[in-house]
Amino acid sequence: MIGTKNIANSIQANYRYFVLFLIIFYAVGFAGLSIPATHSFFVHLTPFALLLSSFIVALFHSKFSAKTILVFVFIYAASFIVELIGVNTGAIFGSYNYGHGLGIKLFNTPLIIGLNWLLLVYVSNSVMERTNWNPIFKVLGASFLLLAYDVLLEQVAPNLSMWKFNESAVPVQNYVAWFLLALLFSVVIKLLKINTKNRIAPVVFGIQALFFAALLLTLN
Repeated sequence: MIGTKNIANSIQANYRYFVLFLIIFYAVGFAGLSIPATHSFFVHLTPFALLLSSFIVALFHSKFSAKTILVFVFIYAASFIVELIGVNTGAIFGSYNYGHGLGIKLFNTPLIIGLNWLLLVYVSNSVMERTNWNPIFKVLGASFLLLAYDVLLEQVAPNLSMWKFNESAVPVQNYVAWFLLALLFSVVIKLLKINTKNRIAPVVFGIQALFFAALLLTLN
């Protein structure tokens, strides 16, 4: 117990180094994706980047209770199932297909997509926990943050071989579905009182948003 507490304190004490590492890591990723000769190689590193970012956020999470773990598993599983149905039917987000950028797939759906949803829901709610808003506005704020993130991400996803819609433009139903799914998961987190106060989570959200914004200006 004492050892675990010491590790947690050590992680918190080295917060600045984790932030510096994330900045360097995503800067290197941006450079690699921006150079044609290395673009394909860095595309294949996308799942690793997502795993690493999630791991760092998890290190700064205060406490993994049984309830918290169950909620996280629910968000992962539910979002994966929704994505699985969506990509195979086109009924939820519109007609789209996943590329090779997100790694191993099951039934045309990357296994890591559920982790992506979990990370984004967690960090967006963590951002809102820094405000003094009432719970309803925090939930709505987190959902709109995720919607804004998706609007940005959709512009670069095809260039990163993540996914691509069959239509020339991203359908409105995709954004509606993203918002409603984000709202559902945020409500679950708030109702079950899952603690998303996390020192580094907003940093991860901000760095990722800047990363995709920079890629949008470079690749498109």
